[in-house]
Amino acid sequence: MLEKKHFRNAVRLAAVLAVGMGFSACHNGSTSQQSAQDSSSTTSSSGSKSILGAGSTFVYPLFSKMFDVYNKQTGVKVNYQSIGSGGGIQQLDNKTVDFGASDAPMSDKELSRAPGAIVHIPDCLGAVVITYNLPGNPILKFNGDILAGIYLGKINRWNDKRITALNPGVKLPDLQISVIHRSDGSGTTYIFSDYLSKVSPVWKVKPGTGKALDWPVGLGGKGSEGVSGLIKETPGALGYVELAYALQNNMPAALLMNKSGNFIGPTLASTSAAANISDMPADMRVSITNTDAPQGYPICSFSYILLYKNQSFGSRTEAQAKATIDLVAWIIQGGQQYSEALEYAKLPDAVVQKSLDILKGITYNNKPLL
Repeated sequence: MLEKKHFRNAVRLAAVLAVGMGFSACHNGSTSQQSAQDSSSTTSSSGSKSILGAGSTFVYPLFSKMFDVYNKQTGVKVNYQSIGSGGGIQQLDNKTVDFGASDAPMSDKELSRAPGAIVHIPDCLGAVVITYNLPGNPILKFNGDILAGIYLGKINRWNDKRITALNPGVKLPDLQISVIHRSDGSGTTYIFSDYLSKVSPVWKVKPGTGKALDWPVGLGGKGSEGVSGLIKETPGALGYVELAYALQNNMPAALLMNKSGNFIGPTLASTSAAANISDMPADMRVSITNTDAPQGYPICSFSYILLYKNQSFGSRTEAQAKATIDLVAWIIQGGQQYSEALEYAKLPDAVVQKSLDILKGITYNNKPLL
């Protein structure tokens, strides 16, 4: 039943992405920065505004849909480069984009070296799933110890007794596990490694938590697209991607044991349960992996839009800055209606209100833009 549901969602997602791909700029790494410098916040010949963003691949399927709708409603074109969270932060630091996007909140160190104050605006909630390529692709169960063991190179065959013990009745092949991870600076990697650091003391020491890691084993793919592709073409492969990419490619998503000992799949309900925290910090930077919620999926995260608090930098005009802030305000309000169809959870109302309060504090030459 779960596999059929995923297949239907995959077909629907593929159709949505086909529309989104038509307008969204996804440049390769060698040209993206120059493209940003050439096109950030420009006005087209028809008079409509063009806004440039870069970063997270995690949120790209949702952004593709949102930005297509926004363009049709307002005439404002959003060119989004799905280059990974690390690349988005770098381009924001270089002030070559209007906004960055990251699945991992910027660290204190990253914020301190930025050329201006940066704010975090959550744009959605999503799940990172463990997916694989096995005959028949049965829905498997994993816990944190096993996943850490696989990525540390200590568990390297699919019929290892630790895996089979969690999956009675499933015939697992005597096949090497081909470990797949991200090769670029990635917020998805940050979310996954943040989870592993919470469930494995060994992992916490090394490799630890970060957007880019010194991986003990495995093959790297660029972006969630690259990881998905490697898993699909490699028998015995296992990796981590955002749920939408697994559905798009008709790939399985494992059930994971959460802190309460329950095996939970990545669904809208389990993602929302993980985000049911009593009080968001004022700066919105928070980790919700390894949730305490009994029905919460353990590898979930907010994804963030990153903006300069002072928008009067470089050659930006007030109109350009206003268009950017209006877009972000729409994403966290009207744009949320498109989240669930693509397997992202809507932002809680309290998070939306706090985000609007932050947006109201963003200025251009000391003048509020919202």
